[in-house]
Amino acid sequence: MLQFFEGGINIILNEKAAECAVSDNFFNGRVASALLAVIILIVAIISAYQGAQKEVYLLIDGKQWQVRTFHNNVDGLLQEKGVVLAEKDRVSPSPAAVLEDGMTVKVRRAVPVQLQVGHEKYQLTSSAETVGDVLKEEGVVLGERDIVTPGVTSRLDKEVRIQVDRINTHIIEEEIAIPCRIQRKNDATLLSGIIRVIDSGKEGLQKKIWEKVYKNGILIEKRLLASSVLQEPVDRVIQVGTMQVVSRGGETFRFSRAYDMVATAYTYTGNNTATGVSPHMGVVAVDPSVISMGSRLYVEGYGYARALDRGSAINGNRIDVFMESQSQALRWGRRSVKVYLLE
Repeated sequence: MLQFFEGGINIILNEKAAECAVSDNFFNGRVASALLAVIILIVAIISAYQGAQKEVYLLIDGKQWQVRTFHNNVDGLLQEKGVVLAEKDRVSPSPAAVLEDGMTVKVRRAVPVQLQVGHEKYQLTSSAETVGDVLKEEGVVLGERDIVTPGVTSRLDKEVRIQVDRINTHIIEEEIAIPCRIQRKNDATLLSGIIRVIDSGKEGLQKKIWEKVYKNGILIEKRLLASSVLQEPVDRVIQVGTMQVVSRGGETFRFSRAYDMVATAYTYTGNNTATGVSPHMGVVAVDPSVISMGSRLYVEGYGYARALDRGSAINGNRIDVFMESQSQALRWGRRSVKVYLLE
């Protein structure tokens, strides 16, 4: 009996122990499940946080920062980072663009630009990257030979002065005269200073093709592209007198040159001559640009004379001889004479 009782107690104790073990296992399982759920929730929260945050690059005037943001578009990022845009500043991509991981947001600040196109000057601001971009923005169309300073690929990293010089060319043709050469033949039978034309000659004709280069409307270069002779010139042939000794009125005298002149006569006017002397026989009026004042002369039909006067009507190959009376002056009249400049 005792053994049976002890055995029964052992069975009961074993059953209780088994129940306790099952109870403990159930409790521990629930705790483990709860912990697992918490961990999963934390991981989900972290994943969601990290998924909502974006890592982008912010590039402002060449300087780059790596930043994180929860904003969905470029405009939100700029506001978050305190980037205030001026009117002409440029953002790429646009402020409304959706942000993505790894994206680069570029901000270019506008700088002052002095633009001169030909003679026209402009003051403006631009956020263009190069000089060429500025010209496109302003609608400046470049000609094939236009010069841009600085070059169109130069970057706009600071205030800059852009000069556009308009270069234009024009091709022109012109026909110009070719002067004829003069052949001089000395003739001892002609008086010195007397010239006779044997052949009047003829000018030639030449065609020239020029390229004229203009910079901002001002001619800076003229280049000869081609030249051709359309007509050869014909030489002018003249005889030049060399005789310097003549006999007139039974006298022989030497002279340096002779003139063919038109001679008139005048008489007393009550005034002295241009040189201050009183007029008298042998005084003549001349054009000082042809015969120097004071020169010694011999006038055919009049005789020896001195150039001591001048007159407003005496120009070129003209001479006015003095006569003692008006009747003598009238008889002289107007005639062609040889005038010799004596040595």
